[in-house]
Amino acid sequence: MSSVETTPWPSAVAATPSIAVIERAIERQRLSHSLLLTGDDIETLQHVALALADRLLNPKGGGLGLPGMDVRFTPEQHPDFFTLRPTGKMRQISADATRDLIGKVQVSPTMAPRKVAVIHECDRMNISAANIFLKTLEEPPANTSLLLLTTRPYALLPTIRSRCLHFRFPTDTVSFAPNGWNAWLDDYRAWLTRLVKGIADKKAAADSIFSAYGLVARFGAILDFATDEVWKKQKEKLPAELSEEEQVAIETGIANGLRSRLFIEIEQATRTFSLARLKENDAGTRRALTASIEKLEHAVGLLRLNLNESAALEDFLLASLRLWSRK
Repeated sequence: MSSVETTPWPSAVAATPSIAVIERAIERQRLSHSLLLTGDDIETLQHVALALADRLLNPKGGGLGLPGMDVRFTPEQHPDFFTLRPTGKMRQISADATRDLIGKVQVSPTMAPRKVAVIHECDRMNISAANIFLKTLEEPPANTSLLLLTTRPYALLPTIRSRCLHFRFPTDTVSFAPNGWNAWLDDYRAWLTRLVKGIADKKAAADSIFSAYGLVARFGAILDFATDEVWKKQKEKLPAELSEEEQVAIETGIANGLRSRLFIEIEQATRTFSLARLKENDAGTRRALTASIEKLEHAVGLLRLNLNESAALEDFLLASLRLWSRK
């Protein structure tokens, strides 16, 4: 047990109306038992959950709830704080793990006025786990706060969403450009420029195809390097008691999150490339842009079904070669 400062809210959300509502509800002891915290960045949501848990577990007056005492536990160290996370490469939350969490929150709190359970990436619950958890939402344990975190609220059962109070938070943006990524985008735009100018002969066609496969290979290397770098930094902050399966799921989630961000930047680069030509009322560019973005969105959809990112990018670039070089 040690004296520590209250966990701060992430800077991007500290002054938002959502935080003001939450703080007033805590002060009046009127906070809902089940909160669904959503946003575009899971790390921001995790920081919000820890700050919220700290205020619930360590009310004013000290961690023991006794007047004049200023001794606190951090949420991760608090005996009344529980977590549920995806495990394994498939990043699923199982029925057994869900039952285990429910068993822990059914008992009375040890030291705090209430218990807090954080369900990380709750959309990763399999159907059995979701149905088991739904029963807990319908009859929540006394003096318990359930904090559900997700960047994909649409993937939850509607019955789970309907039983939670919703809060959406902006991303705590931190600029992050993986080593070699800006150069990759420059080469991608240069490749599109060559396609638009036209492929004059077989040699130019071969060069365009080889360039596409070169972009695919470099993309994989950039993603692997970036994932390793982020994982090394985040691993240092993880609770020591996390299982190996939970760590595998977190690392896989980092790779998936970075991959999504890179594909979003490919889409933005494609739109930016087309903007000047669209201003010239170039109908061919409009058709190529629309078709290529649709193809990219299709590739991203396949990634969610566990298609390899290199295969998805290869499919997109080869389609782009056909679309942009037809003009």
